[in-house]
Amino acid sequence: MKVLLLSHTPDPERVVVCAAKLCYSSLDISEIYEKKNESDFEFIRKLIKLGHESPFEHISFTFGIEGVSRVFLAQLTRHRIASYSVRSQRYVKEENFSFVIPPEILNFPEAKREFEKAAEASRIAYEKITKILNDNNENSEKKSIEDARYVLFGAMETKIVCTFNARSLLNFFKLRTCKRAQWEIRDVASEMLRLVKKVAPNVFSNSGPPCIQGACNQGKMGCKK
Repeated sequence: MKVLLLSHTPDPERVVVCAAKLCYSSLDISEIYEKKNESDFEFIRKLIKLGHESPFEHISFTFGIEGVSRVFLAQLTRHRIASYSVRSQRYVKEENFSFVIPPEILNFPEAKREFEKAAEASRIAYEKITKILNDNNENSEKKSIEDARYVLFGAMETKIVCTFNARSLLNFFKLRTCKRAQWEIRDVASEMLRLVKKVAPNVFSNSGPPCIQGACNQGKMGCKK
């Protein structure tokens, strides 16, 4: 798994402060933006505490994510306030057949063997179906692989570029860094959080699972940490 922070809004915390203060100021936008105060950092934290989160929608972060599964992709795209670009299995033929194997399966040799057998069967079926469709129906390769891909399973690796605004990210981290989240999306979310803290430390200083700010809100399903 590899996560890159490809780009972000320049000087993101100043943008948040400017947007928030504009709501209550008679000054021109340029004056608000250029005026820096040491208390701005505390001001950002106060906005989050008060639930005044709309100013955080003005800053965005774009990530490149590699070596993750299609299972992960299905979970990630449930976060609808974001933009996604994904390597297409319709236009890009699968050749390397890289799979993400869950750690729990790796812990048991018998389970790992069964997983690898299923992966190999999927690969063979994909290649056979692609060839059959090409040979018998005179389809283009694109037409063949768009149908053959139906035999591929969720562990197939994929690559994603996604963009979130900070408000959406705060919600994403609350849900996906929690120990109740599945291991793969939790690992990616934790790395995304580490990266954005470098460029917007005050925005994300207390970001993470709800328990870091108090009691767990998961009830009987909590991790008891």
